[in-house]
Amino acid sequence: MTISTGTPAATGRTIDIDNPATGKVIGTVDNMTAEEVAQLVDRARAAQPRWEAIGFADRARLVRALRKWFVAERARIVDIVVAENGKTREDALLAELFYLADSMGFWAKNARKYLADESPRTHSPLVFGKKVVVRHRPLGVVGVIAPWNYPLTLSIGDALPALMAGNTVVIKPSEIAPLAVEFVVRGAREVGFPDDVLLVATGAGETGAALVDTADMIQFTGSTRTGRRIAATCGERLIPCSVELGGKDPMIVLADANIDRAVNVAVEWSMRNAGQICMAIERVYVEEPVYDEFVAKVADKVAALRQGEPADYGSVDVGAITFPPQLEIIEAHVADALTKGARAVVGGHRRPGVGRFFEPTVLVDVDHTMDCMTQETFGPLLPIMKVRNDEEAVRLANDSPYGLGSSIFTRDIAKANRLARRLDAGNTWINDAIMSYLAQEAPFAGARESGLGGRHGKQGIRKYCDTHTILTTRFALTHEPTMFPNSVKRSRFFERLMVLMFGR
Repeated sequence: MTISTGTPAATGRTIDIDNPATGKVIGTVDNMTAEEVAQLVDRARAAQPRWEAIGFADRARLVRALRKWFVAERARIVDIVVAENGKTREDALLAELFYLADSMGFWAKNARKYLADESPRTHSPLVFGKKVVVRHRPLGVVGVIAPWNYPLTLSIGDALPALMAGNTVVIKPSEIAPLAVEFVVRGAREVGFPDDVLLVATGAGETGAALVDTADMIQFTGSTRTGRRIAATCGERLIPCSVELGGKDPMIVLADANIDRAVNVAVEWSMRNAGQICMAIERVYVEEPVYDEFVAKVADKVAALRQGEPADYGSVDVGAITFPPQLEIIEAHVADALTKGARAVVGGHRRPGVGRFFEPTVLVDVDHTMDCMTQETFGPLLPIMKVRNDEEAVRLANDSPYGLGSSIFTRDIAKANRLARRLDAGNTWINDAIMSYLAQEAPFAGARESGLGGRHGKQGIRKYCDTHTILTTRFALTHEPTMFPNSVKRSRFFERLMVLMFGR
């Protein structure tokens, strides 16, 4: 299997890493071969039994030590993330460092509880007097294949529960943004993580494919197309995988909504990280009575956003486009919409000059014949469509192969809950967006083509485990009534018992 990246720099023995905001090369990493990846996995597999054996308490102690180091090194880590991603310092601080520091504490505290042995009460009379215990044991080596838009959150963040469950982890970061991952993994070694428990496989598509071919479980975040291929390979190997894929998240604004809040949330979560968020707001459906007001206020706020090379905190609002081919997709979506009758009330162009920037853009007069309403854009683009009522809004919101997130804005919370249950999405936010991702007790998962499996909560760590059921018989007859030899009398008894218990 090949995982395509579309990156011309990812050829040869090394890969140059550039700053998307300046175009300058800021580092180089190895483009690892399949053989080198297999060697890393072998090392991780050899280290796994010892890592599992140290137990939850010692693993939690090391994760908390990593958090202390992480917070102490925050300025350096922010610098690296900003340089390799082109995102603002605020994006790096809040969505990467703040989230991860919180997540380290969350998994250190909750892993033991989520993976504790369970003793379900059995209902069958044939199991009466026997004790059943269900335990969760690590799978072995987990391969984490991470994207470029949140290089730490979606790599270290996925590694944490896998590690706390007793697995060892090999991270394959995006070849676009691997430097922060390498830095944090070095930090793990500095605070005492054992050798080969947490490793990094740098490289392009072939490197990721080799990890899929050798690890015991795959956690992938990225495109739906690549996710399908990874899931197919994992299916052939009969190993588990969890894949978070694309999104085209809708936002519904009803006539009774707090319009100012809806405007602020729409601008924040369509333009934050230059729109390069899987669960970004990518399309908005606004009821007719408040449509003009909503569009005018959104346009004013988007037009006021500052874009450019990120410097210190507060210097800019919107950063660069990290992945070079993404600029072409954004341009194509805008061009397609304009050709079919849409209007750009703000922006609409690639910004000239140094770096990869696309202007924060608002489109109106859009419909579902346009790619910007049906295909994932992954850029600073907000198309807004007028609808007659909530029924039309729900129908259009569900007119998508994706199902990651969704938002509803209204003062009628009971109505919002009724509508939310009709949306084909893994997550729905009422008068908000995205924030349930920070509630790590609750699962975060996609529906339909937005993925399989999920993060957070019990399922976010149990997916890295096998279940092992142990039944113990302590006190029992030497010869039970169901044991050989078969007899007519006993068989008739159990037949009558079945009719008595289940036949009415």
